[in-house]
Amino acid sequence: MADLDEFEAHREHLWAVAYRILGTVGDAEDAVQETWLRWERADRDAVDNARAFLTTTVSRVCYDLLGSARARRETYVGEWLPEPIVSAEPTPEERAELDESVEVALLAMMERLTPAERTSLVLHDVFSLPFEQVAEVVGRSPEAVRGLASRARRRVREHGPRRTVDVATRRKAVEAFVGAATRGDLPGLVAVLDPDVVWRADGGGVVRAARQPIEGADRVSRMVLGLVTKWYLPGGMSIRSCAVNGWPGIVVLDASGAVSVVFAFAVDDEGRITEVDLVLNPEKLTHVSL
Repeated sequence: MADLDEFEAHREHLWAVAYRILGTVGDAEDAVQETWLRWERADRDAVDNARAFLTTTVSRVCYDLLGSARARRETYVGEWLPEPIVSAEPTPEERAELDESVEVALLAMMERLTPAERTSLVLHDVFSLPFEQVAEVVGRSPEAVRGLASRARRRVREHGPRRTVDVATRRKAVEAFVGAATRGDLPGLVAVLDPDVVWRADGGGVVRAARQPIEGADRVSRMVLGLVTKWYLPGGMSIRSCAVNGWPGIVVLDASGAVSVVFAFAVDDEGRITEVDLVLNPEKLTHVSL
């Protein structure tokens, strides 16, 4: 029982590591469960620090899983986005505990990294593991891991979404987006979107969705208004504000109250939306409820 209690004390941390490396709820849960099985078999006398041991173990499990996950995603139909974590808007205290590493746009961009780059970046930059400990996970020297993390950091800066960490700015932009969309206000939508905004929709081949990104404020605005006409205006559907991976977003609920679409947004310092990410694949929404 003591073994379980000690493991449970670190479960939330282990899940956080796994989700950031893998990007899916199911895979993260599988990784944590496998870590528990390895913890059960471990020689406790050889474990000096349970948290360090468990963090290294779950990271190794995730690193091994990344290979098969990447293979699945290469055959995925259309755009692949991470499974969203939806909750009520966080309090200021909860907000302080969140970080940019769980943003949908950033997790999606990290799909461009190699498994070793992604694992090194997450473990060192997000969870502050020393390069020596990360090296044990990816099977490289500490010097090589330092290079992996540096290369991953550079790629994130170059290709990651432009975004602000100011929650009020983000919330205002999302509210303006929803208001303009539900009014059918094309100029209002264009105004809140960055001229080079990117729209990504993940239907997984299950739900009809654009299979390639759509770029540009005018094209994205017209796409939004088309969806409003299809989903919202006929009635039966509703829109609710929420937190998506800790940041302001929205969900679309069907007539039964079930979540049918999750919207995540990246917003720049000027309050313009630079990326709109939609998860429509119902297989990625089974864990979502409000």
